[in-house]
Amino acid sequence: MSLKSLMTIYQKRVETALASYLPMASIQPTRLHEAMRYSVLDGGKRIRPLLVYLAGKALNVTPTSLDAPACAVELIHAYSLVHDDLPAMDNDDLRRGKATCHKAFDEATAILVGDALQSLAFYVLSSAPNLQTTDKQRLEMIKTLALASGSRGMAGGQAIDIESVGYVLNIAELENMHIHKTGALIRASVKLGALAFPSIENHILEKLDHYAKCIGLAFQIQDDILDVESDTETLGKPQGSDIAHNKVTYPSLLGLASAKKLAQELIDDAINSISDFDVQAEPLRWMAKYIVTRCY
Repeated sequence: MSLKSLMTIYQKRVETALASYLPMASIQPTRLHEAMRYSVLDGGKRIRPLLVYLAGKALNVTPTSLDAPACAVELIHAYSLVHDDLPAMDNDDLRRGKATCHKAFDEATAILVGDALQSLAFYVLSSAPNLQTTDKQRLEMIKTLALASGSRGMAGGQAIDIESVGYVLNIAELENMHIHKTGALIRASVKLGALAFPSIENHILEKLDHYAKCIGLAFQIQDDILDVESDTETLGKPQGSDIAHNKVTYPSLLGLASAKKLAQELIDDAINSISDFDVQAEPLRWMAKYIVTRCY
């Protein structure tokens, strides 16, 4: 089965699971619940839940046991996008090819949507009955997602990003920012999939974490490249927004050719880190290659 086929299967699977976990729009408060569903469903590549499923697949974990962590990480990602788009942050009007949450609803509702999605993520992870792992590992999953989402992960990376506008970062500072802002949640996605395997060993976790660290940074580099080379219709969000916001990016620091070379080196490193995994891990290798060949 090809990566494209697997992606379609898992994208449909997580969409169905997300729809079941999100409150129906007919339930009070109806406007908030409508906005939550608007912000999460029918959009996005679902890279993070895909990584949960693929990491679990590499260890022969059943998809049923991966639904909750896949949904949890996507809910965190969706909340971060809603807040990133707010006027106080990036002030964007377009996300996933449609109006951003604060444009479709209003700013106050968008803030509450982010808050509610973050809470729902941890409710899903802590209460899902089909998560077939030990209580200790479930707790480790919650800890992993919390750490990746907070000030030592995604939120901290966003804070660094805001503080860096107008300043010229060096390559080490830029890498540190993106290891937190983008990489932390990608690393958490892979780890959540691995932790769904009840007898996971530390050396396997370490190899998967190195894989995830490499693809997480490569993912951001490719995003920076697409912001230069792609267009708004393809991206589903404003093209050139990094330049418009005066943000330092890999192409602006290294040039396009060197940025592409660095991304490919990271992907090669990622694939090498799981070279001794069996054929079940082949989709993880495909995903690594997809990270730097995608066009949106």
